[in-house]
Amino acid sequence: MKKWKVTLACVFASLMSLGQQDQSPKLVVGIVVDQMCYEYLYRYYDKYCEGGFKRFMNNGTNCRNTNYNYVPTYTGPGHASIYTGTTPSDHGIVANEWYSRHENKEVNCVEDTAVNTIGSESAYGKYSPQRLKSNTITDQLKLTYPKAKVVSMSIKNRGAILPGGHLSDGSYWFDFETGQLISSTFFATELPNWVQKFNKRKYPEKCLKEETWNTLLPIEEYHESLGDDRKYERLLVGKETPTFPYNLKAMTNDSLHYGLFTSTPFANTYLTDFALKAIENEDLGTDGQTDMLCISYSTPDIIGHSFGPYSIEIEDTYLRLDLEVKRLLQTLDSNIGKGEYIVFITADHAVVPVPQFLTDKGLPGGYVFMDSIISTIDSLCELRFGARLLEHCDNLNMYLNNDRIDSLGLQKNDVVAFFGQHLIPWKGIKRVFTTNELYEAGKDHGWKDMIRRGIHHRESGDIVVMLEPGYLPKLTDSEEARKGTSHGSAYGYDTHVPLLWYGKGIEKQEVFRNINITDISATLIHMLYLQRPNAMSGQPIVELLPHGR
Repeated sequence: MKKWKVTLACVFASLMSLGQQDQSPKLVVGIVVDQMCYEYLYRYYDKYCEGGFKRFMNNGTNCRNTNYNYVPTYTGPGHASIYTGTTPSDHGIVANEWYSRHENKEVNCVEDTAVNTIGSESAYGKYSPQRLKSNTITDQLKLTYPKAKVVSMSIKNRGAILPGGHLSDGSYWFDFETGQLISSTFFATELPNWVQKFNKRKYPEKCLKEETWNTLLPIEEYHESLGDDRKYERLLVGKETPTFPYNLKAMTNDSLHYGLFTSTPFANTYLTDFALKAIENEDLGTDGQTDMLCISYSTPDIIGHSFGPYSIEIEDTYLRLDLEVKRLLQTLDSNIGKGEYIVFITADHAVVPVPQFLTDKGLPGGYVFMDSIISTIDSLCELRFGARLLEHCDNLNMYLNNDRIDSLGLQKNDVVAFFGQHLIPWKGIKRVFTTNELYEAGKDHGWKDMIRRGIHHRESGDIVVMLEPGYLPKLTDSEEARKGTSHGSAYGYDTHVPLLWYGKGIEKQEVFRNINITDISATLIHMLYLQRPNAMSGQPIVELLPHGR
């Protein structure tokens, strides 16, 4: 009788496991749109097609109050936080680049000199996730189900590498030297045949030789944006004005300027083409085991930095990206099956309007010129302590020279207090925090706690500066420095991003409560019946789960 009960229990457990796997989607597709503002969903809504963003908004779940809960809001930390379900204080990706004290140099967040490029002879492939200090949802999927496939891709190396995690079956990014998609020896010894075949199409080269970027609609219909020729916009290579059309062949004079290619919506089409080939050639979602495809569209960020969020260029980019989303969903419908996959769309950060535009409108904003501040602080420090004690400054992090402080017999707290005293009076600086102070922050400390979540004791500086709303840091003042825009702050224009879900088991609904960006992977854990990855701090979005509705 006892043996019979054990056998029955095993059969029941097996059936339960099969039932749970049946509830999981065949494929999860994560789409991160680099520098996508929440408002783009609504500002351009009337011009979107029915099968792209509107398909998510009208038939899926729209989490309308999704925010980043840390600073800085950059691409590297954003992708790492989305896929680890935790913040830089745990995963260690504190910026796109930062100063490494033990290496005595500035390092890229995915830099790895121990690996080599595969797919070309350039150095653009010497990258890996080795600086990522925690596991991703994609790592957890591979740990739990080794047969699961994970493929990730982006124009930017960090946009491909961090989502794919440490166990990716293939992470691919753009080589700005050869115009091909490449990877590194961290992931494989050579590119798969299908990737090599894709590269032989030479789509970027053909675009540079043959294509012109003009508006999708008649330019007079772009009422949601400001004029085409605005003083706040940077010039693309080979242009004398920031205006349509952009004839790539004329702009490059027949040279292959692959950076220009990535500054056009053609790069989004290129990445979608590659994603469709990955679905087909990697047999994603076809074997009964959930796979993951991670796509990061980098071009909206590249264009957004140059032209700003109220430009016709950025509006046209999103109208065209909408068509790419439609094309991807149509392929998922036909290859995976309607109702058999889940797709989420979000952003790694948003963006501040061009500060010079804000000030010209009489709105709060401006620039903090760091070279002037550093020069002044250095001089004052030398007068007070007999030496210059600032070792490096980047990402509004100030790294003090600890060895010099010790050799002079100084108290570090005195030096830090001196810096804070002389930094805070500068126009545009809101707060100055020390890392010791930040480690003591609690949940009721607001801005301080956001910055605390964004620093790591090994990678961050001794002093962190927070600017006023609408301000950007620049090295020096110039006419060119006041064009274009950026991101990275704790304010809503950088932290409030879209989050859309569509697919298997996803209900049509809008969710207005606050959701942190770290909650995305915390939700996927339950959709895929996985253990929480090691450092995950996010919480599931219960409205997306069957028993939470």
